[in-house]
Amino acid sequence: MTQIFGDFTEMNNSGHEYLRIGFSPTSRSLQQRWHNNGLSADFLADYLSTFFPGEDSSSKEKQAEIKDAIGFIANELLENAMKFNFAPSQQPISIEMYLEENEISLYVTNSIEPQTKTDFQNLIQRLLTEDTDELFMEQLTRNAEDESSGESGLGYLTMLNDYGTKLAWKFSTPESNADMMEVTTMAQLTV
Repeated sequence: MTQIFGDFTEMNNSGHEYLRIGFSPTSRSLQQRWHNNGLSADFLADYLSTFFPGEDSSSKEKQAEIKDAIGFIANELLENAMKFNFAPSQQPISIEMYLEENEISLYVTNSIEPQTKTDFQNLIQRLLTEDTDELFMEQLTRNAEDESSGESGLGYLTMLNDYGTKLAWKFSTPESNADMMEVTTMAQLTV
């Protein structure tokens, strides 16, 4: 069974520049992975920036903006995937980046605990249907009142509000394991 939230576009590597990185969620602890998330996001941003040569000041500025955006978005997506990955599934986490003429697409796939699916989908519905500026302020207030809350959605809200990212999600059950739930988060940035 597959459920789509938002305007999800399937990955397509035919004729486009793309890069795929996979992570084994059980090879290192989450704490050890945290540093690697930033390094991986920076690598993706550095790799992508080579396609936007900075020959003059305006193109150097655009290159820096794209690099900053991809670094932030990739890091947030990887952190969420690592933090909420369902470790018993033993499924790898992957991030894929596709470069098209006017768009950069990132796809992060990880397994999730089936019991968390409904709460996550409720958050997604809010992100897709409510005013994201109001949601951002609401979440900042909630975080200030309860500092131990680990599920804020601020990363998604920052992607939407600050970078103009289009987000969508695909929930699916792999044919190889009907007891597992997999989620792919898509983030698209117009360049």
